Amino acid sequence: MARLLFSRRTVVRIGCWVLCSFMMMGSAVAQDLYERVEHHYAENNGVRIHYASLGQGPLVVMIHGFPDFWYTWRHQMAALSTEYRVVAVDLRGYNLSDKPDGVDAYALPNHIADVAAVIKDAGEDSAVIVGHDWGGMVAWYFAMTQPTLTDKLVILNLPHPNGLSRELVTNPQQYENSAYARTFQEKSPDDPDVLFGRPMTAETLAFWVTDADARQHYVEAFRRSDFTGMLNMYKANYPRVAPGDEVPPPAPSVMMPVLMFHGLDDTALLSGALNNTWDWLEQDLTLVTVPGVGHFVQQDASELVTSTMQWWLGR
Repeated sequence: MARLLFSRRTVVRIGCWVLCSFMMMGSAVAQDLYERVEHHYAENNGVRIHYASLGQGPLVVMIHGFPDFWYTWRHQMAALSTEYRVVAVDLRGYNLSDKPDGVDAYALPNHIADVAAVIKDAGEDSAVIVGHDWGGMVAWYFAMTQPTLTDKLVILNLPHPNGLSRELVTNPQQYENSAYARTFQEKSPDDPDVLFGRPMTAETLAFWVTDADARQHYVEAFRRSDFTGMLNMYKANYPRVAPGDEVPPPAPSVMMPVLMFHGLDDTALLSGALNNTWDWLEQDLTLVTVPGVGHFVQQDASELVTSTMQWWLGR
């Protein structure tokens, strides 16, 4: 059973069997896209950003998190590409995108500019922006700072930055569960216990991928990636706050409709940070919480995520 929150007041509980009916429109089998997508490069201030593209229609830009690459969106790309042009980005530092040196190169403004460059390279003036994990953080701030480029916003397992900062300061459990991020801020990829007590290799970074065929693509992508760049994302951007600190000033309001998914078994980003999200938005919020699913909701609940996105984008 999945729980949806519509607007700011109404809570509805709806079964996955209902949402599956939305897949009748524009549905596609989530087959392997690896050989079907077109590959493109956008340039931002000398940094080339790779993106994979499929389909024709209004532009949807998808941004992955850690540790991941464009292929995480394969199920959603297969279905949405019947009505949209779906492009999935490799963040700088990952897979086929460039890997600039230095912590500052991975600060959020650079990622925001990367996404803007992708929209321009795709020949559009705006797009639906979709982000998961760090891609969700990029997506939140892209929507806040580039509202004219953002048609709608879809976020997966990354609470609003105001909610995350608040929980890190007021919720000891969230602070404890975020210890991995502080490890990433303090260590280098060469430390033998940097990745949840393990070394940082292409194979260990793919630990979470359950699909055996997909895992090989992940290992290959991570071998092309820059582990230092991955950690620099945390060093440059993860909130450096602790319980008892003052709650940071709120981020700017989000001006467009927002769809959020959150797998409730996510131990890195607890669901308490979702509270009050509606207070920081100017338009409607649709919140889908998914029991029994963890951090990578776009893969572990792919049919629910895909069918809900189809419905919400087409409503």
